[in-house]
Amino acid sequence: MGGTSPCASCKLLRRRCAKDCIFAPYFPSDDPHKFALVHKVFGASNVSKMLQELPIHQRGDAVSSLVYEANARVRDPVYGCVGAISFLQSQVSQLQMQLAVAQAEILCIQMQQEPVALPNQIDHQHNHHHQDHDHDQKSLLLSNSDFNNIPHQYFSSFASSSNVIQDPLKRESLWT
Repeated sequence: MGGTSPCASCKLLRRRCAKDCIFAPYFPSDDPHKFALVHKVFGASNVSKMLQELPIHQRGDAVSSLVYEANARVRDPVYGCVGAISFLQSQVSQLQMQLAVAQAEILCIQMQQEPVALPNQIDHQHNHHHQDHDHDQKSLLLSNSDFNNIPHQYFSSFASSSNVIQDPLKRESLWT
């Protein structure tokens, strides 16, 4: 910066800011906290060496990364950025599991809403050759089925007064 106002690093280190100060373009005097954090975690000498080894066009990105890592190290001194990444990966895994459960629930609801084929519908779709035999099987099946003895809880998930379709052309939403 040379002469007018020292950069944040030179101000913190209490030294004169030279025209070719490596920190000046990346640590302006109006943001002293940025350099203080990087200095606390990495040290001014190490940051200077890192920046000198990089081409000029990569230095801005390097400083951004150093600031991010320094912030992460202050919050989590042991793991730093890796801790934040692990936490986010764990959240992604949990959300993927929740999504899979929600998709399975949607599939179950969709399957419950599909009409169930009754025995006489199934027989109609198959063979018409053995109509007498089919009629005997249907009557036997219907006579052996006592639908009144099926516990009510098996039907409670299929229909309730709030989601029964009154008008065949009008369907209510499950979410309202």
